[in-house]
Amino acid sequence: MPWVGAMLCFICTTNFFFPLVDSPYLQGRIGVSYVLSDLYAKGVSHCDFVLMLLAVYRDMTPSNATICTCEMVHGFNNACLDAGTVVTRGQTLVNLWPVIRGVTMTIYCEGKYVRSDGDCVHDVVVLTKPLGIQVVVNVHEWQRGGTTKWREIEDRVILSVKDSKDMMHVACCLVARLNQNAGRRMVKYHAHAGTDVTGFGLVGHAQNLMDNQIEEVGLEIHTLPCISNTVKIEMAKTLGGLLTCMSNDNAVLYMKELKELAGEPSWIIGRVLQIPGGR
Repeated sequence: MPWVGAMLCFICTTNFFFPLVDSPYLQGRIGVSYVLSDLYAKGVSHCDFVLMLLAVYRDMTPSNATICTCEMVHGFNNACLDAGTVVTRGQTLVNLWPVIRGVTMTIYCEGKYVRSDGDCVHDVVVLTKPLGIQVVVNVHEWQRGGTTKWREIEDRVILSVKDSKDMMHVACCLVARLNQNAGRRMVKYHAHAGTDVTGFGLVGHAQNLMDNQIEEVGLEIHTLPCISNTVKIEMAKTLGGLLTCMSNDNAVLYMKELKELAGEPSWIIGRVLQIPGGR
């Protein structure tokens, strides 16, 4: 089988707990969105299988633990089915808080996925989800807890309780939405490199991406699309979209198709520049 040497095995694992989600079913779906995002960021369109790793909250009553665990597993499994993959096995343990995470694996041939080191000068940078999810989570936590920070926000008439709830709804929809459409079309539109935007924020992931390039290039960010009202507080990120680099013409077509598929907006937020020494 001489072609085996041209194949790459992707194995991605992640811990994930999205705070303040009242629905364990939604928590399970969000967990899948997170664990599959690393594959989609490489333009990988299919995951062969997922291993589920589940931590059950030890301080719940047995009946509540059963309901919560079943709903988390249900959400996780349904999201995997939506992604065209299956959970083959997993592991369960008792923990200080409920956590759902996973391990994904798939095998792809060279040329069927996007390498992370091929940025070219004059590429543009596309972001497929708005920024500000961590800000929304923080605001929601302050509001629910009636903290000093929330009282200051209310006193200064920066946000209302309704604003906080609306922002949290948008954030939950964003993190539960698979990056599948964006990832599947990276190869089609000849993306040269890509990453997802998660715990390191936009700047951190953009820097990591540039540090990995073969060419001596850097990235200029000129636009920051944000969830409504988040700029009134601060900027940060938990689980976001894909950050991918491609030619301007391909980027326009890529964003147009994403919008047509499911009404998913995306933005050109920067460009790749030639910088001696890179970064």
